[in-house]
Parts: sequence; C-alpha cells; structure tokens
Amino acid sequence: MARKPTNQGTGDDTALWRQITGTVKPLKRRAEGRPAPARAEGTAAKQPPASIKASAVKKPAPLSTPPAQPVEPLSAGPAAGLDKRTAQRLRRGQLRIDGRIDLHGMTQAEAHANLVRFITGSAARGRRCVLVITGKGLRGGAGTGVLRVQLPRWLNEPALRPLILSFTPAQPKDGGGGAFYVYLRKAREPGS
Repeated sequence: MARKPTNQGTGDDTALWRQITGTVKPLKRRAEGRPAPARAEGTAAKQPPASIKASAVKKPAPLSTPPAQPVEPLSAGPAAGLDKRTAQRLRRGQLRIDGRIDLHGMTQAEAHANLVRFITGSAARGRRCVLVITGKGLRGGAGTGVLRVQLPRWLNEPALRPLILSFTPAQPKDGGGGAFYVYLRKAREPGS
C-alpha cells in the first residue's frame, strides 16, 4: 500500500522557509489610468470566437524573462567565474581563510541551518574564502559522512548558490577530506 506524502516539514524547514520568504518584495501595482504594457508580437488580447473549439486554439507560449545572471550548478573544483591563478591558490590552500564553521556532531537539519546562516552572514560581511568542516564520517564504517555528501547539494540551493564562486576539498593542514574551502563572490555595493 502506498503511503500518502505529507506536507509537514521540520521546524528547521519552517524557519528556512520564513527566512527565504522574508526577502520577497511585492510587485508594483500599475497606477490607474496608465496604459497596459505593450504586448509582445504573437500574443493577442482578444479571445477567439465561440464557434472555434477550445481544443483547436493554440495558446501562445508564456513570456519568460531570462535571469539577470545565469547560475550553473557547482561541483568541487574549478569554476567558470574564477581566474586560473585564484582557483589554483584556493585548491592549494594558499588563500587567507576569513571564517570557519565546524559542523561536527550536528544533525543534517542543524548543520544545514547553521551553514546557511554562516554563508549568508559571511557574504554580507564581505568575506571571500571560508572553511567549512564537515568531518569525514563515521570511523570504521564503509562510505562517506552524511554531511560531507550533503554539502555540495546545500551549496547549490537557491539561497546559497548566487553567493558562491567555487568550492574545493581542503588541504590536510585545514582538515583534508573532511573540510572544504568555499570561495564567495564579492559583495556588491549598494546602487551598483
């Protein structure tokens, strides 16, 4: 028998949802008396005559606006927005680490919430290179740690991806396979 999915999230899911929706701004309403914006070619404002069957009428494709800056998914290693020299210095652990977070001993939900707060806060403070310590996982067990596996997925979520240029596994002096360097985008100045 198939189980019915529930829409009940954890408290962390609800907190994350409130954080994300708190940044949404309402669209501006059109002032009364102002003409409606011009329609793109191929879209008609008139409805087809009733004599034409609805199945025979093709609706125009919805107009979509391209994103201001395309954001491709990240994977550990080189990134498109990073010059070769900086990417090399990041990979070698030669960049100054502006902040660090240790996710050891946290549940996935706790680690995710703390990571989101840390990355968004670091980006707001103008930090460029941060260290995220996930740990290598359970000792003696086969496989890789859950947090280490989840980190790339979390860094690619819509809340964090626009803030990040690249990430790569850390050097042994900074945690090796149980840590990652995350290189953040430059903070944009207001009005630019």
